[in-house]
Amino acid sequence: MTTEPAPAVIPFRIQVPDAVLADLRERLARTRFSSASPGPAWAAGTDPDYLRALVEHWAHRFDWRAVEARLNHYPQFLAEAGGSRLHFAYARGVRPPGGADPLPLVLTHGWPSAFTEMLPLVDRLTDPAAHGADPADAFDIVIPSLPGFTYSDPLRDTPTTEDVIADLWARLMSQLLGYERFGAYGGDIGSGVTSWLAARHPDRVIGLYTHHATFPPHDRRADLSDAERAFVEQLAAKEADDSAYAHLQETRPDTLAAALIDSPVGLAAWIVEKFQRWGDCGGDISSRFDFDELLTLITLYWVTGCVGTSFLPYRDGATGPERPVANVPAGFMLSVEDAGLPREYVERAYLDIRSWQEPGRGGHFFAMEEPELLAEGLRDFFRPLRCG
Repeated sequence: MTTEPAPAVIPFRIQVPDAVLADLRERLARTRFSSASPGPAWAAGTDPDYLRALVEHWAHRFDWRAVEARLNHYPQFLAEAGGSRLHFAYARGVRPPGGADPLPLVLTHGWPSAFTEMLPLVDRLTDPAAHGADPADAFDIVIPSLPGFTYSDPLRDTPTTEDVIADLWARLMSQLLGYERFGAYGGDIGSGVTSWLAARHPDRVIGLYTHHATFPPHDRRADLSDAERAFVEQLAAKEADDSAYAHLQETRPDTLAAALIDSPVGLAAWIVEKFQRWGDCGGDISSRFDFDELLTLITLYWVTGCVGTSFLPYRDGATGPERPVANVPAGFMLSVEDAGLPREYVERAYLDIRSWQEPGRGGHFFAMEEPELLAEGLRDFFRPLRCG
């Protein structure tokens, strides 16, 4: 059963002051662009030519007020959780006549992202009948903003680790929104949070779903198969080429934040490189993400000044506990980032895998890139768990 939001939960609308947008336009007009390094475009980071085109669109054609209106179409709320303000979107599902209540499902984003990444799923999951699916598969959707991201405050006197966030989500879902049992989905940081939710609150989480499997604890990595060893070696080579950003965000977050919070173009360059590298776009970012999609996210980071606090999961993550084994039903729809990941390696961390799909498409930002495919996977996975 569900209840109406408790009094501690208050409605929220995004309303960026005109002065903040005017300041942004002035800064964009004064941009100094760097020259490209020798070699192929994007090989040394964000391509300056692409960045010029993105910024020109941002300065002259991007309509934040129209975007703001679209975002406010989704009901949003603020609540006190762990002594800090927590922002979340909350959409009720359509209950079929004579049917059961929609299943509550909490969706958790990662970095560099925001609650907006999950919005393409909302209508598909709350009203499946409108999308040609079974109306009995409806969900109530809760999309919290991670602490320190956009409109969620950073945590006070508590490290921003995935286990701590998982406990906040459990409180949000059970104490503030009144759900006794619920499902969980996430990617990137959200995958870790989702896995911690399942491990720490198995009495509440009926199942977890992710496109990013978290890897097993170190004490469960002995006697690897040939396929597992090959994957670990492949992962190490990939990290050697693409881990500098994470190392910097973990070890020198304040230095980096000082530059990015003062330069919208620097902020854009830091974020869009990850969409080009991690999205399923074959290196052509424009084939998968349009300017308005990217600028919605970047503008949210800019107007909330959250880039520095978005680094906290990196800074604090190194001090957090190792992820435990999860023993609730688990489902996986692997992104192309995890191509070659052996199921037996994941089985070391998840003891009850019920669904395993490798669609061969969809990248780091799966909900943005393949919302229909992901919505179908979520409906299929949670269907037999609804009455469990």
